[in-house]
Amino acid sequence: MTEPGRPEQADPAGGAGLAEQAGAAPAPRARKQVLLRLDPAVHDALAAWAAGELRSTNAQIEFLLRRALADAGRLPSAARPIPRRGRPPKAEPPVPQEPESPA
Repeated sequence: MTEPGRPEQADPAGGAGLAEQAGAAPAPRARKQVLLRLDPAVHDALAAWAAGELRSTNAQIEFLLRRALADAGRLPSAARPIPRRGRPPKAEPPVPQEPESPA
């Protein structure tokens, strides 16, 4: 749904792109951006809660919305998991292999 006076833009990840037609892996779907108007006290409470759980306010809102959808049985099966942010996990060092002894 677009606002009055604003042209509707095509979703860049919507249709089959050249990569998909060529048999390559599909491009990730673009995340939707929405404008959310909140009471300042509600925003402050959400921001404090998010900081306590080491999340951004935006990530906290998405987390809460997904949990509410799941609790209500309305979370779509096509919904992808929340992308992990931050530093990637450390790779475990390779296990040293013992040299084979001559027989």
